[in-house]
Amino acid sequence: MDQVKITGRDVATETKKRIRDLDGHDLGDDVANIKDEIGKDAGNLGDRLHEKGHEIADELDHEAHEEQPRLP
Repeated sequence: MDQVKITGRDVATETKKRIRDLDGHDLGDDVANIKDEIGKDAGNLGDRLHEKGHEIADELDHEAHEEQPRLP
């Protein structure tokens, strides 16, 4: 699911850039594009960190279950 959100952010950011350029290009467009890129990158980083956190938690949970002594 995270890859879908990442792809969606990439498409949305590129679409906004192209729409801004339809009426010409100015400094305001550059500022808005930078803002959108930062927002996209922050969102993508958050998704990747969230996914990695789940992976680490799963590994720790698996290790904890392996170390528990088995009852006879």
